[in-house]
Amino acid sequence: MGASSQHDSPTGPARASATTFRLSHRHLPGTSVIAVGGEVDLASSGRLADYVNCVRRPGDHVVFDLTRLLFLDCSGLRVLIASARQAAEDDAVVLLAGVHGVPARLMHLVRIHSLLPMVSTVEQALTALPITVCAGTM
Repeated sequence: MGASSQHDSPTGPARASATTFRLSHRHLPGTSVIAVGGEVDLASSGRLADYVNCVRRPGDHVVFDLTRLLFLDCSGLRVLIASARQAAEDDAVVLLAGVHGVPARLMHLVRIHSLLPMVSTVEQALTALPITVCAGTM
């Protein structure tokens, strides 16, 4: 089994009573799965960027599990795009799983699907990833 971690933080003082911004991850061979819940906006997108940079291992593909994401603004979308660009530098990919509601509408409006492919479930994302040969397995 892969390692996992979880991080909770409010989405900001003005929204303390609203949805909790929640991050967790698990490491699989060649892949970092990052779950994002709640709302990602200007107040929380910096924490998301820091979290992604901290937990993504160099060379890993990234699957963002967005099934619990309720809101995403352009600052959060920018973090996802930056993650895709960083992964591409390592010949890796980023896939989005479980996008729905407001975040799905935003992504469809900006036609981001070619840079950030979307699938229905994390399992579909893991199946769709290119096979990666881990160092030391040859």
